[in-house]
Amino acid sequence: MLKRILILVGIIAAIFLLFKYCDFKKEDDATTIDSAGLIQQQILNVGKLIVTEGHFSEVITYKNQQKYLLNMLSFEKKALVVVNADVTVAYDLRKVKYDIDEQNKIITIVFIPKEEIKINPDIKFFDVEQSKLNPFTGEDYNKINKSVKANLAKKMETSTLKTNAENRLISELSKLLITTSQLGWTLKYDGKVIESEKEFGKQLKL
Repeated sequence: MLKRILILVGIIAAIFLLFKYCDFKKEDDATTIDSAGLIQQQILNVGKLIVTEGHFSEVITYKNQQKYLLNMLSFEKKALVVVNADVTVAYDLRKVKYDIDEQNKIITIVFIPKEEIKINPDIKFFDVEQSKLNPFTGEDYNKINKSVKANLAKKMETSTLKTNAENRLISELSKLLITTSQLGWTLKYDGKVIESEKEFGKQLKL
């Protein structure tokens, strides 16, 4: 009789432990699914267009000379050109591509788009001097416009505007790094594990 009671108690204990294990397994699976969902949500939050705006001004002098009669006669045209330009640097993070490995809890950034730079110059001419034999033409204005944009592009490379745009890019992507760290996931880019915002900047090679 005692033996039967012990067997019954043993069976009940085994059933209880089995149910507890199943509950634990369900909770663990739910946690995995939930963390993957949070990762996906953070990707959506980061996926947006970030735009950094700036303004540049410069004054240049445009000159052109036409010569005639074996260079004995010359006719010059010149103008003072005042340029005010609105410049934007944009990163479209909606184009960022990811690879999500739920089993190993690794998210890999596969592709980050290049910045999109737009320069919209407002060009005004002052002190215009020209002659009938060497007047201002559409070709002159095209040359000036091209030269202005080239100069502004060079200024952009060394300006704080581009640096600020890059910092905003790193800051937005680092939100994903914070989420992955909190959930026990690993974030990778360019074959390397990213563990800090500083490493992000180095890996992006900005």
